[in-house]
Amino acid sequence: MVVFKDYNQNQLILLPPSLDELIEPNHPVRVVNQIIDRIDADTLLHQYKGGGSSSYHPRMLLKVLVYSYLCNIYSSRKMEFAIKENIHFMWLSGMNRPDHNTLNRFRSERLKDVLKEIFAQVVLLLVESGHVSLQEIYVDGTKIESRANRYTFVWGNAIKTSKARIADQLKSLWEYTQQVAKDELLNAEVTDFKAIEAEKVKQTIATIDQALKDKQVDQNIKKKLNYARKHWPENLKRYEHQEKILGNRNSFSKTDPGATFMRMKEDYMKNGQLKPGYNVQISTNNQYIINYSNHPNPTDTKTLPSHIEQFTKLYKALPQAVVADAGYGSEENYGLLEKLGIEAYVKYNYFNKDQRKKEDTITGNLYYSKEQDCYYCPMGQKMSYIGIYNRKSETGFVQQYKNYQAIRCEGRPLRGICNKMDGTKILVVNQNLTNYKSKATELLKSEKGLYYQRKRGVDVEPVFGNIKYNKGFKRFLLKGIEKTEIEIGLLALAHNLAKRAG
Repeated sequence: MVVFKDYNQNQLILLPPSLDELIEPNHPVRVVNQIIDRIDADTLLHQYKGGGSSSYHPRMLLKVLVYSYLCNIYSSRKMEFAIKENIHFMWLSGMNRPDHNTLNRFRSERLKDVLKEIFAQVVLLLVESGHVSLQEIYVDGTKIESRANRYTFVWGNAIKTSKARIADQLKSLWEYTQQVAKDELLNAEVTDFKAIEAEKVKQTIATIDQALKDKQVDQNIKKKLNYARKHWPENLKRYEHQEKILGNRNSFSKTDPGATFMRMKEDYMKNGQLKPGYNVQISTNNQYIINYSNHPNPTDTKTLPSHIEQFTKLYKALPQAVVADAGYGSEENYGLLEKLGIEAYVKYNYFNKDQRKKEDTITGNLYYSKEQDCYYCPMGQKMSYIGIYNRKSETGFVQQYKNYQAIRCEGRPLRGICNKMDGTKILVVNQNLTNYKSKATELLKSEKGLYYQRKRGVDVEPVFGNIKYNKGFKRFLLKGIEKTEIEIGLLALAHNLAKRAG
């Protein structure tokens, strides 16, 4: 005979079990509860003004949010269902039942200015327990898609083209008016057609209208002038507003102005489509996230200064070493790290290629004489200093380039290899960047540098793999750079606590 265990859904229990008894001793929900209970939540409590009806305790709401992200639950509605159905959420919330609106408001508004401080407290607890160190950090970035509509975008180059087209057409209208009604324009103010503004264009169109009032005007000119009067001033106002939103970027999404169009490697078509997104930067140590930041610009190079600045604000200290790939190797970043006294184990573009170069390459064998400030080619040809020029980057950083020119290259045996252009060879050198590259190469090729290079691939990169593939987080649920940064903070907290519980 087959024997079954008793099954009676109507069985009464004299003493109902405690939820605590139903949860395993080493379950991750206990780690979330213990760690959040240890942090100082005063800054979070100060987000509440008091008065009115009672509010759910912010510590409870924070626990629910962090544990939800740990369980790959990102929707506030799904969190609401979990609080009603899941014993871990019931225990964590103390049987409170906040609805999805309460959870979403808490995430979007209450955590906006305090989550980073809470995150830093958790990291310092991990430092205290010996799980992480703040001495060396591994930095990397990834692009995460915005919730914005993928097809409603504004491009900076398109705005420049439209403004230039309006300026050209306005100039042609002005020139036509000068031919037809020159006397009427004698005292008129001339518009700068290179830098047009909405009000100036409106005034210019009014002046042209007045000058052509009693004249025989070509029908095509009348149509163009009518169109200009109705549309150009409003279009220019819209362009000015859009340029303010753009800042230094070249694009933004209409439905999420904080998002910039970037190439997403994880595109399902595998063709690197442009989609609205954010550039998420993290610093790790021992696969724990110790710093995070969110940026609207697609290149990693511009993100490092603010990322390091945030690290300093969080921990009131600087790391001893920064390890990063070639995406961060710029003159500005090298200079910043040197100024702060941080060892820069940061590759530059073509670092790996430079290590594979043969010693007899022409460009690698130029000798520099510091006393005479000149270079000598392998044939002994002197290349003298002929001038200097500066170039300003998009961030405002000024780079200095020096030019050196050979006296004559005709008839030299190595001319075909060394100089493929007509005339004598001109060498453009950024000596400051060259010096930084030499220092970076020396550090990276040292015993410690080789260790850091090997470790970087297994420290920071698996964290992004865990977030995107294990946790399935490839697209933000919230909009705006501040709110999406909150989501990153919750992800970082969930990642760290899950690893601590693991």
